[in-house]
Amino acid sequence: PGMYHRESNLPSMITFSDPDLEAIRAAVHDAEGITSGEIVPFVAIRSDRYDAALLRGAALFSLLGAAALIASGWSAGGWAAGWLHSPVVVVSLSIAAGGLGWLVAYSVPSVRRLLAGSSAMATAVHRRALKAFVDEEVFDTRDRTGILLFVSLFERRIEVLGDAGINARVSPDDWADVVATVRDGIASGKTVAGLTEGIRACGELLRRKGVEIRPDDDNELSDGLRVDLD
Repeated sequence: PGMYHRESNLPSMITFSDPDLEAIRAAVHDAEGITSGEIVPFVAIRSDRYDAALLRGAALFSLLGAAALIASGWSAGGWAAGWLHSPVVVVSLSIAAGGLGWLVAYSVPSVRRLLAGSSAMATAVHRRALKAFVDEEVFDTRDRTGILLFVSLFERRIEVLGDAGINARVSPDDWADVVATVRDGIASGKTVAGLTEGIRACGELLRRKGVEIRPDDDNELSDGLRVDLD
């Protein structure tokens, strides 16, 4: 499927009430009332656990702890207490510092994102979006007009994946305004407004691009928001 992606300043956790879910469902229903496109909104808390980032945090803090121990000896002109440099203390300090590094990387999203790296996160989000595209059967429409609007909160990324019937008329860059609408709404704390306005903008874009509704059009995919809290 075709793709448009964007990094965004999104929060790492969002909850949806029943009225929120109904507002999003209604937005999808309205958008699909002017186009044969089938819009599937999907919000994931994260696209990967990034265990490697936790290990990097542990290794970094362990090295910093050892470096601090060595520096303490230098700063004392070689008169530092001998017990500080005993094997038991060095190993114990390294383990404790490594545990602290793991905890920091685990509990502070910005640190874990930094240690994970933008390239790894981009790959993880794209893979998760492709999985959602398949799992939600976005491909299973008569004219291949499914669209996945995928938001991954931890990575602060948004992707739009369109099926063949959409990509024939809509280029990846055409989704920029839709994504910006969703991004700005979520980043400003107006999550539901951002999603609903973005979904309606998606419908208008598809209508302008000639993906018009047909007299015999059926609602082939559920209008509800998909949420992955794992």
